[in-house]
Amino acid sequence: MSSLDKAKQRMEGALESLRREFGAVRTGKASPALLDTVRVEAYGSKVPLNQVGTVSAPEPRMLTVQPWDRGLMKDIERALRESDLGLNPSNDGQIIRIPIPALTEERRKEYVRMLHKLAEEGRVAVRHARKDANDEVKHRQKDEGLSEDDIRREQDKVQKLTDQYIAKIEEMLKHKEAEVMEV
Repeated sequence: MSSLDKAKQRMEGALESLRREFGAVRTGKASPALLDTVRVEAYGSKVPLNQVGTVSAPEPRMLTVQPWDRGLMKDIERALRESDLGLNPSNDGQIIRIPIPALTEERRKEYVRMLHKLAEEGRVAVRHARKDANDEVKHRQKDEGLSEDDIRREQDKVQKLTDQYIAKIEEMLKHKEAEVMEV
């Protein structure tokens, strides 16, 4: 596998990680991904919510959790209340309903700041992949006797790849920011 392929694989991993992080950031609409970070005390350990029940979004401002084991209703409800998502679940004995309140302007701006921080972490991960690929190219110069021109061409390819992934991150950030700020 060439250094360019390795760099591309790492950059793709950074982008996928950022997608998951962005999916967990709350917007005005209900999304099952919103509850991905919630962990429930069940069977003697903390497990992700989606491993103890079905999470769905039947309405734009409502999430529901259908537990597979009714004995976990209280534990799921407690985990939702204690999460830092600011949710207030209600339990009817069969299903847990979680209304998604509208975001305040202040909360939206807070989420946007968090999105910028996450995007910067993604850009840093892409730049680390670039640095490692460039270092590998320099090591190949010593081992394989690559010319300066060959090294420059390889590094230019790595830089173009880096620029593409940074642009993808910027596009994701712009899209998610607009989604969060939408009233």
